[in-house]
Amino acid sequence: MKQTTLKSEFSVSGKGLHTGLNIDATFYPAPENHGYKFQRIDIEGEPIIDALAENVTYTTRGTVISKGDVKISTIEHALAALYASGIDNCLIKLNAPELPILDGSAKEYCEKIAAVGIEEQKADKDYYIVKQKIEVRDDTTGSSIVVLPDDEFSIDTMVSFDSPILANQYATLENLQEFHTEIAQSRTFVFVREIEPLVKGNLIKGGDLNNAIVIYDSPLSQDELDHIADLMNVPRINVSEFGYLNDKPLFADNEPARHKLMDVLGDISLIGRPLKGKIIATRPGHSINTTFAKKIRKEIKRQELQAPVYNPNAEPLMDNNKIREFLPHRYPFLLVDKIIEKGDNYIVGVKNVTTNEPFFQGHFPQEPVMPGVLLVEAMAQTGGLLVLGTVDEPEKYSTYFMKIDNVKFRQKVVPGDTLIFHVSFMTELRRGCAVMKGYAFVGEKIVTECEFMAQIIKNK
Repeated sequence: MKQTTLKSEFSVSGKGLHTGLNIDATFYPAPENHGYKFQRIDIEGEPIIDALAENVTYTTRGTVISKGDVKISTIEHALAALYASGIDNCLIKLNAPELPILDGSAKEYCEKIAAVGIEEQKADKDYYIVKQKIEVRDDTTGSSIVVLPDDEFSIDTMVSFDSPILANQYATLENLQEFHTEIAQSRTFVFVREIEPLVKGNLIKGGDLNNAIVIYDSPLSQDELDHIADLMNVPRINVSEFGYLNDKPLFADNEPARHKLMDVLGDISLIGRPLKGKIIATRPGHSINTTFAKKIRKEIKRQELQAPVYNPNAEPLMDNNKIREFLPHRYPFLLVDKIIEKGDNYIVGVKNVTTNEPFFQGHFPQEPVMPGVLLVEAMAQTGGLLVLGTVDEPEKYSTYFMKIDNVKFRQKVVPGDTLIFHVSFMTELRRGCAVMKGYAFVGEKIVTECEFMAQIIKNK
């Protein structure tokens, strides 16, 4: 699948939940591999902050990202809408330290995205694929995020509060296409008993019954309720029984749980890549959500490229016989056994390393290690198959090494290892020359990487 961005810009306006300011935010198309970025146009220099987990600095009643003294808060609803729409690249310009709260949901964002449309780009989507169980837990609050391997993306969310009105609720999203109808209109919520501490904490200056579900679940006198209304600068109301205080009814009985699911989605987007896996969120909040996102970001920064998924039972795109039709190499120098995946800009090959490889006789007899130069050669052969895929009648062409740069050997390769090669174009093919980046993996670890240039020439 390809990366996407907006076809054209759109704007939203409204007051900020915490600042109470009147805010304008405009969402712009962005180039490939740009990701989500926010720009404060009300500050000198118009600083830009990447919407990435390592930039999260505060998580009370919203997710806040910072760069130096510049902050942007309440970003989760907009990010959830972008992420659920499959948009990879977007620049958001705003004139305040937070996004407008609108009606407390992601509904307007989704409507505006649908109105302007989505544009496909040339670069491939770069998924983060969950290959084993990942868990983040907070024993103090009972919150946890568990992510399990899955071919697709889904979320199960469970919330639990000490409340006679909102005790236990459950919400699920089986696929992102359902977000717009099932989740987007879920509004943020607050308990009446929480309002005064939040106001004293200099928060929710723009909160009211139009942008949040307000839950009354513990006895307060009318004087206390009037005091809270005065603190928020909203009309006083008379309350005689527990329940939801809004005139607008819940659109679903589990709307609070659905909103929590939305928050998880918005915070998960801070990984910086679309994720393939099943998320199970128990009593989630912005703190546990972003802690999980930070954990994944550390893994991404440690090893920028994930090892490709290799299923030995799957039918290869090219087996050894097919490879021999394209490459002139023969025993003992054909170093690619099969091709398991191929896109416009990348290819994935496999080599099973056995003790019968002829080079192990001398390298080294007592401790066999695959020569590094052959690892590079194997990646080059895989890259040759990628380049040959760009021409008609590829069997009439050959590829030749021209240059090798930035070679790194990180771990030795020994008999019994299965090498997985990921080779991709670094630049467009020009005048028959291709610049490529190659990685060799054993398991989840990179053992070798390099950059190389090859030229494709028609055989005489």
